Amino acid sequence: MKLHDLKPDKGSKRKRTRVGRGIAAGKGKTAGRGHKGQGARSGGGKGPYFEGGQLPLVRRLPFKRGFTNIFGITYQEVNVDTLEARFEDGAVVNGAALVEAGLVRKATEPIKVLGRGDLKKKLEVHANKFTKSAAAKIEAAGGSVNSHALKVTGARATVKRMRKVDLERLYSESS
Repeated sequence: MKLHDLKPDKGSKRKRTRVGRGIAAGKGKTAGRGHKGQGARSGGGKGPYFEGGQLPLVRRLPFKRGFTNIFGITYQEVNVDTLEARFEDGAVVNGAALVEAGLVRKATEPIKVLGRGDLKKKLEVHANKFTKSAAAKIEAAGGSVNSHALKVTGARATVKRMRKVDLERLYSESS
């Protein structure tokens, strides 16, 4: 087979319909536009999202595209190198200490320790989640990793839906 032998499959290419070319063609006279009215005029018609004068969905929700999981848990993230910079050797790092150091906003929300950077200080770290690399670096420096699992499941796992009092009780127990 050579380039000059190539041709499209039978039936895959069709001639386009030429409208307005006489009544015998089947799409003559009004050319498929009907009689009079907005759709019959040149430049007539509305955009693809026109909803009969009602404010269209794309204008009602301009910033609401995509998907937000209402049951998702948002973790406050802290890296190992920031723990190295902000805490002394032998310190206990928990939610309250992280808030005091300015690394997280709220001690009542879940915390995850990430593994960026190096750690040379011996720290006792309390958090809800650790990456494998972060846990390995903390333990290699002689520190300890204390993971506190979230005690809520299902719909109650949504931190936003829990009352502030319940959250404070939950995280004060775990740290």
